Amino acid sequence: MEINSDGSVLNDSSLLVGVIGAGVMGCGVAEAVASYGHQVILLDVDGDTLDKARAKIARKLKADALLSASRRQASADILGRISFTTDYANLTDAEFIVENVSEIISAKHQVYASLNSACRAEAVFAVNTSTFPITEVAGFVEHPERVVGMHFMNPVPSKPLVEVIRGSSTSEETIQASMRFLAAIGKTGIVVEDAPGFVSNRVLMMTINEAIRTVQDGTSTAENVDKIFVGCFGHQMGPLATADLIGLDTILLSLESLRDRLRDTKYEPVELLKSMVKANRLGRKTGHGFFEYV
Repeated sequence: MEINSDGSVLNDSSLLVGVIGAGVMGCGVAEAVASYGHQVILLDVDGDTLDKARAKIARKLKADALLSASRRQASADILGRISFTTDYANLTDAEFIVENVSEIISAKHQVYASLNSACRAEAVFAVNTSTFPITEVAGFVEHPERVVGMHFMNPVPSKPLVEVIRGSSTSEETIQASMRFLAAIGKTGIVVEDAPGFVSNRVLMMTINEAIRTVQDGTSTAENVDKIFVGCFGHQMGPLATADLIGLDTILLSLESLRDRLRDTKYEPVELLKSMVKANRLGRKTGHGFFEYV
């Protein structure tokens, strides 16, 4: 696959990409990859989750198609490039795997045991994680040099930058292959070294936690917190709307992971966040979080 300096594909060759986990991030990655002409196998162990993912991607593409006739045809083509499966055996020929399962280390361990058995030795495994050290995940597979961190931002199709994390075993060949892959889907990678939370989430999660604390202690309303970040700092979205978009359950797991891995109580989740997760007020995915979604 040859790439122009602007990241466009010079020829019509396409990749076969496996995407593991059909949640918010998995659906976004699948759409982003397929929109650049690549074939995608979207895998989840739960058939109902796959059905919901198919419907969700179709709705998103249908909404995009309303903008123009050309997008209508493109939307149909994009969905046609995504296949849905519960069987790891279908990933045998995949060249690149992007894993997006929950921030639970035992779940990731199970996934990589299956990938290690199903995939060819040359496949690159990209860990789309918020906080887990890539070096630890690489220890789950036979070829740790082929494991790299690839922290996509949400919503994936519209975010041009990706945080690429080099684990202690990640080879330079894998880093370069990852950068070419990202260029082939219209994105730019920024390489950082391995550490819990990397750069983005070590800063973002603490910001979100403190924003929630200001609501908990009555300093501000959620609406005004976000207005300050948008109006004063020029952010496109405030920290609480961002938390709703990511999912408050994911925010909670990320904070707990950072607290435990960095051994730093400044990442201790505030009680309001814990109570909202218990009440299933998880943000956009449930229709209710710090804001209401219809």
